[in-house]
Amino acid sequence: MTAMHKLFNYFRHRHDAALLSGALLLLIIALFNPKIPVKRDIYSYLFVTDISQSMNVVDKTLNGKPVSRMVFMQDTLHKLIGELPCGTNVSIGLFAGVSVAALYTPIEVCENFDAINDTIDHLDWRTAWSGNSRVRSSMLTLAKTIRSFPEPTQVVYFTDGEEAPKLHIFNTQDLTTFQGGEGWLFVGIGSEKGTAIPKLDEHNQLIGYWSAESFAMQPGIAQISESNLGVRDDNVASSEGGRYVSKLDEAYLKSLSKEVNGNYVRGDSVQDVLSAMKQQKPARRDTAGFEVRWILAGLAGILFILAYTPKHPIQALQKQLRTFINRYRSSKKTGASS
Repeated sequence: MTAMHKLFNYFRHRHDAALLSGALLLLIIALFNPKIPVKRDIYSYLFVTDISQSMNVVDKTLNGKPVSRMVFMQDTLHKLIGELPCGTNVSIGLFAGVSVAALYTPIEVCENFDAINDTIDHLDWRTAWSGNSRVRSSMLTLAKTIRSFPEPTQVVYFTDGEEAPKLHIFNTQDLTTFQGGEGWLFVGIGSEKGTAIPKLDEHNQLIGYWSAESFAMQPGIAQISESNLGVRDDNVASSEGGRYVSKLDEAYLKSLSKEVNGNYVRGDSVQDVLSAMKQQKPARRDTAGFEVRWILAGLAGILFILAYTPKHPIQALQKQLRTFINRYRSSKKTGASS
């Protein structure tokens, strides 16, 4: 006890040493990343990304430069991931044809930050398993996908709303008995200005533009086989006239979102998307770890500053001010006498 008493007296008379020791202790604790269990809403998302060829249309801008819808969507996703709080779970899904494939079940965004961003970096139209783009029909597949997840998950669907082939009486999926989750969010990517869809080779080089002929309706066989229905003809590409014009179909996405009790937001602003996501219901309310390492590091910084601050800063400042005034007066007297 004698040693403890001496140590206590030492720190009592050396406030600078006590404060520096406290700052060091807080930093050591912060290194272990302690967490305080708190009750909070847990959010889980499946970001469905449209990787069909219409997403190669160049009708968006980033930093003043024209970019494709795909690149713009990737940039938006990167920014969203950076804004989501720790404890949020995220999965990335791919949409093409009539299917949505989740690359993994939702994972915690902070612990897997690099892995999620790497997935976003590798989004590519060449991984699509179908040339068609049937957003409406994908609703049923998507509902089955999220039901297989270990916890309730909200859908955020990034797409231009392009239906290829165009919808008609034979290929319009009936959604009146839709049993998916409520509150799905559709994010419109693209411009309402019509732009031709580029046709790219396997090396991502432009070889022409999709012709309107490749989107011809085939109502006579639509009721027989989906595989024969209005497929894009890979042999048809136009370098001049007859190009198929694609644009963001905002009216259609708004209508589709209402049919499945969801919402729609235009994807031009990351903050608008985040605001719309906050209106979605959380996956569950549970106990989650609240990180306090930054609070501990901040307190350590304050203690470090206080260690080099005078014990009585106001009195010390007043003393320095009096000393300055006295020296000034003495210099004036010396000047006057000379």
